Amino acid sequence: MPPAPAAPVKQPPAADRVYSHIKEAVLDRRYEGGTLLTEGELAEAVGVSRTPVREALLKLEVEGLIKLYPKKGALVLAVSAQEIADVVETRLLVEEFAVRRAVPASARLVARLEEALEEQRRLAEDGDLAAVAVADRCFHAEIVRHAGNEILSKLYDQLRDRQLRMGVAVLEAHPDRVAKNITEHTELFDAIRTGDADGAAQCLRRHVSRVKVLVRGEAR
Repeated sequence: MPPAPAAPVKQPPAADRVYSHIKEAVLDRRYEGGTLLTEGELAEAVGVSRTPVREALLKLEVEGLIKLYPKKGALVLAVSAQEIADVVETRLLVEEFAVRRAVPASARLVARLEEALEEQRRLAEDGDLAAVAVADRCFHAEIVRHAGNEILSKLYDQLRDRQLRMGVAVLEAHPDRVAKNITEHTELFDAIRTGDADGAAQCLRRHVSRVKVLVRGEAR
């Protein structure tokens, strides 16, 4: 008997496919701030009708990534100076608290951070800036998760999209930051691993505070 044909892979709903396509392109800056997207172009790019495109655009507008203009399209919103300041301030409040709570570090956290650092080094060699930004963010998220505060962890997860978008912007404008970020992450990891809570907090504050000036292009 010939083998039964494999069941076809079920695709996600059309609106979900459009949503993922647009969001990924915005976060990795293939659709930069100021780009006007039209329903027709998006429908053609994903291979769907305009109805799921409208549904996806409404969801992305709620998330603050685009602004809809009737009969014109959707404008990809640029990252504002206020948004940068707000994200950095929130990150400092959450992450400095978290890094102090995570020290002394468990063996699991040490292992996870070692894995995250190795992943960053590998991706840096590949030159995939979007993937590097994701790995960078995952390193910080591990510290927050191991602080043991579920509410704080969920709050931090809400910053994910903004962090990734800013991270890619920094790496595109300052390619040398890839190596510098890994160096700073290594210093932070060493302080956590050796139980130096004050040193870890200082490393974290210096590292995260650089984001604001780098995204604005004020310093290297």
